Amino acid sequence: FILMSDLLIVRSRLKEIVLKYGKNKVRNMSEDFGKRLSEKVESLIAEAVKRAEENKRATVQSRDL
Repeated sequence: FILMSDLLIVRSRLKEIVLKYGKNKVRNMSEDFGKRLSEKVESLIAEAVKRAEENKRATVQSRDL
């Protein structure tokens, strides 16, 4: 369970992106969409940190994604 304050994604910015790509019927997003996206982002970060550690680096880099 992720609290609203724990979201990694800014909901207002996310809404802008939905509107940008939702040219026809898609204009809104459900409450759980932002939460699920935040979970996916956190998972990507965790995997990147693991890779950096495996490569004995203290800095996470774009190549770790």
